[in-house]
Amino acid sequence: MQIATFNVNSVKARLPRVLEWLEAAQPDVGLLQELKCVDEEFPRLEIEALGYHIETHGQKTYNGVAILSKSQIENVRRGLPGSDGDEQARYIEGTVEGVRVASIYLPNGNPVDSEKFPYKLSWMDRLADHVRDTLIPSEQPFVLGGDYNVCPTDDDIYDPVGWADDALCRPESRNRFRRLLNLGLTEAYRALHPNEAHRYSYWDYVKGRWQKDEGLRIDHLLLSPRAADRLQECDIDKTPRAKEKPSDHTPVWCKLAA
Repeated sequence: MQIATFNVNSVKARLPRVLEWLEAAQPDVGLLQELKCVDEEFPRLEIEALGYHIETHGQKTYNGVAILSKSQIENVRRGLPGSDGDEQARYIEGTVEGVRVASIYLPNGNPVDSEKFPYKLSWMDRLADHVRDTLIPSEQPFVLGGDYNVCPTDDDIYDPVGWADDALCRPESRNRFRRLLNLGLTEAYRALHPNEAHRYSYWDYVKGRWQKDEGLRIDHLLLSPRAADRLQECDIDKTPRAKEKPSDHTPVWCKLAA
């Protein structure tokens, strides 16, 4: 099973890029973030024509997540538990061929001196609680893929000093990311590429960041122990980012043995 995560930065604006990617990469499961549309406006017909089942959790103009799968998606959960008042569409979860998968669009958290940073941290706490209290006890293999808006270490950013006070690199954010790993999860890319520094999944549109390879690695696939036991490959697919009018992110994918 090949599972890929891709922040598309508006599924309608990037639809040609998304369709090209799906046809070329053929992931069994695609986890999309930042749809920027309500469920009714998701380009369902075009993606279904490529053989995918679709579950979405959309929001007008902002956020939005989806699961695409070549197999049926069962037992879908929309929204992260722990805060009934949170209306931001940042989490969707479902089961595909016995593997629980989730598409995550974790809050950015900037500026750090606003309410956005505490919201990011509390969202990460809720995610860890859900993993600890629900996902791990289920004993079902699971993969949590998405835009985590966290650079786990200084090796995951082109300018660690310049970004030190950004919400993506703050100790509070990194500590909560490590809390997820300490629950027993495996970060797929780093597990298979332990010594590769400065490989990125996001490049800003400004200042020639893509051309100069000045990026961030903020898109991650976190695997439960049972999923990690099946991990065969993981890599970053930079091809979509080099296309015309791309997303500022590019897909990250992993392959699990049967």
